[in-house]
Amino acid sequence: MTIDASTRLVTLLGYPVEHSLSPRIHNAAFRAHGANAVYVATPVPPEKIERAVDGLRALGFLGANVTVPHKEAVQPFLDTVTERADAVGAVNTIVRDKTESGADRLRGDNTDVEGFLAPLDEEEANLDGAPMLVFGAGGAARAAVYVLLTEYAPERLTIVARRPEQAELLAGDLADYDSTGALEVSSFEEAALSVQSSRLLVNATPLGMAPDRHGQTPWPNAEDFGPGRVVYDLVYTPERTRFLREAEAQGAAPIGGLDMLVEQAAAAYRQWTGRELPRTAVYDALRETEPS
Repeated sequence: MTIDASTRLVTLLGYPVEHSLSPRIHNAAFRAHGANAVYVATPVPPEKIERAVDGLRALGFLGANVTVPHKEAVQPFLDTVTERADAVGAVNTIVRDKTESGADRLRGDNTDVEGFLAPLDEEEANLDGAPMLVFGAGGAARAAVYVLLTEYAPERLTIVARRPEQAELLAGDLADYDSTGALEVSSFEEAALSVQSSRLLVNATPLGMAPDRHGQTPWPNAEDFGPGRVVYDLVYTPERTRFLREAEAQGAAPIGGLDMLVEQAAAAYRQWTGRELPRTAVYDALRETEPS
């Protein structure tokens, strides 16, 4: 691709952004489609996020992704946010579109919701109304809990966190979506029975992420996993975490975080370009330097 005056720009706003895989994903997609567009990651300190959004407007960016620490802070500087972004309280995608009157606007969305749900499609019959558990109470957990409440009406949904007060806050924020009274909170020390009885277990913590937490797991008692369970790790580096390997060895069905990463990117790419993400090209690009 030749960069010229017609090249469309997309960026990632975060701090830091050096380890992001988003440029690799979206530039692989642009190349596969022969699109005259480029994706760059931009480190934006917290005090400059408003100016960065102003820059998107002024320079005619096609859109942007947003990562930590800006997912909440960016919202006041956008023209509108989607219902799911408002519910989760975080924006990870910005789309340039138009109002009904034809004026340009910046719309915030949360494609983590769509990205989290897509890999679960094959397990839907097994999970509807099932007891579930999420490790973690941060931003990734918030998107996961929202999806599970709104799509599966679980019998029980336990949020397990090292700081139960953070889990209580998350449960309170999403209580309006809890139509079955499923939400409960637990510490790691008291979660054994909930782990053993849950059909879906989600790791929404950084435990297992390379390089700093490679080899760690949110639940070291692998004997608590077994056949008929689905174990979903939102960590994507490495692709096969200890959590997934140990669960699969006990007969559980594993879902890796790379699938969620690609599907949330696909949802953003669709909004920016109107096209489907070329997944084969994207997975090939991601696995070129996949850590073991």
